[in-house]
Amino acid sequence: LSYPPITSKHTHLTPTDMSLKYLSGFGNEFATEAIPGSLPVGQNNPQKCAHGLFAEQLSGTAFTTPRVKNERTWFYRIRPSVVHGKFVPLPHAGFSDPSTFVADPNQHRWMPSPYPESADVDFIDGFTTMCGSGDPCAKSGLTIYLYTATKSMQNRAMYNADGDFLIVPQEGALRIKTEMGIIEVEPSEIVVIQRGIKFSVDVTGPSRGYVLEVYSGHFTLPDLGPIGANGLANARDFLTPVAAFEDVEEPYSLINKFAGQLFVAPLEHSPFDVVAWHGNYAPYKYDLKRFCCMNSVTFDHPDPSIYTVLTCPSNEPGTAVADFVIFPPRWMVMEHTFRPPYFHRNTMSEYMGMIHGVYDNKAKGFEPGGSSLHLTMTPHGPDLETFIKASDDSKEQQPTFFGAGLAFMFETCYVLKVAPSALRSPTKDNEYSNCWQGMPKLFQDPGSS
Repeated sequence: LSYPPITSKHTHLTPTDMSLKYLSGFGNEFATEAIPGSLPVGQNNPQKCAHGLFAEQLSGTAFTTPRVKNERTWFYRIRPSVVHGKFVPLPHAGFSDPSTFVADPNQHRWMPSPYPESADVDFIDGFTTMCGSGDPCAKSGLTIYLYTATKSMQNRAMYNADGDFLIVPQEGALRIKTEMGIIEVEPSEIVVIQRGIKFSVDVTGPSRGYVLEVYSGHFTLPDLGPIGANGLANARDFLTPVAAFEDVEEPYSLINKFAGQLFVAPLEHSPFDVVAWHGNYAPYKYDLKRFCCMNSVTFDHPDPSIYTVLTCPSNEPGTAVADFVIFPPRWMVMEHTFRPPYFHRNTMSEYMGMIHGVYDNKAKGFEPGGSSLHLTMTPHGPDLETFIKASDDSKEQQPTFFGAGLAFMFETCYVLKVAPSALRSPTKDNEYSNCWQGMPKLFQDPGSS
């Protein structure tokens, strides 16, 4: 076979001034190539691949996982991933050792994280651990982070050997280069980058947001049950990038999150050299504005599970390693009902963030970029001002459209502990619990005179 040369600096990465192309669907068997004829026909690893490419498989599940849950992708790339230098530890204060997390059953809230004074902080540099549970070595549990970034990851790439990242931008758009292609995501969108997939994040200005890392399984769409065949997040609205590559021979740093720690290895080329790929294990994005919200049209506030976008199921049916839930703009028409989220104690742990606007359960204090944490069986609910307003039955309730904000929740079956750095953070609102302390006693004993 003769191979047409692919010269150094050769690139098929989409320029920033052109619209990116995506493949539509959730969990599909995709096939895409940046150079026609790069994908083999009828087999995965031919004796010689077209154009002198290397065949390489990325397995997201065990080989013998049942086919309905089996996830893997075949790459056809310029250099195999094994071509890298030795990994050495990379110190990073923002990635906390899970063994140091602190048990603290109080209600917690944090104000938005300020941007670093230095303009030299990229997506990885700006990670801060908030809370978590479990052990990445046992592939059990999760960790929640915040990120801030003021510059792009220049000649740096990362992959996470510990689990999947679900990234929720709150401010600033991200342009994410992955082995499978390029994804652009902005606030009110999310992106999922699964275990082992290399990526690099570019920003055009100060950016911040939230990251959920799950150690076990992968995210999937929740079952709809009696809702039927349609609704909530529709599969066709999830977008996976088409193949794009670059052949750049210059020094790169490859960061590996492994066993809860960061390591770095040198490369002499760009790791984004996949010319073609096929499979069902690939990153994707989703626009939260496309979520088809369900709600009560008679009475009572439904459980927030009705707003689940994605779920990472545990081995116990109906119980999640993590649910990603949103509280989107929606009509509220319930009659003789306390419409904000109710007072609650939960066997699950709830971490909430605010993308924009205001949250209908907190009149003050929960700001875009901020977050709150309500742990297993820790009581929480509407603050005093919200309770008084929503309990006023002097006027007949009218249909109301709530379009003032977009909040989300990471909900998990795990008992979360708090990272020491989060407890010490200057953004921590140590007076958070005061928002409930003035709650009036309204009980009137009908048997008393």
